[in-house]
Amino acid sequence: MAVPKKKTSSSRRDRRRAHRALGQPKLATCQTCGAPHLPHRVCENCGSYRGRRVVTVEGTE
Repeated sequence: MAVPKKKTSSSRRDRRRAHRALGQPKLATCQTCGAPHLPHRVCENCGSYRGRRVVTVEGTE
């Protein structure tokens, strides 16, 4: 069985994990109102999805 001979230092461990950070979410623009929203999800501003009104949002009408 492979066993490490020395303890891995915290700086070495952290350098190995440096690429695991989360990036910024990609945003799409709404076809109806033009507001940015997450792709494949209903627009929170107007309640539409792929150009169709799906959810009624308070204050839009």
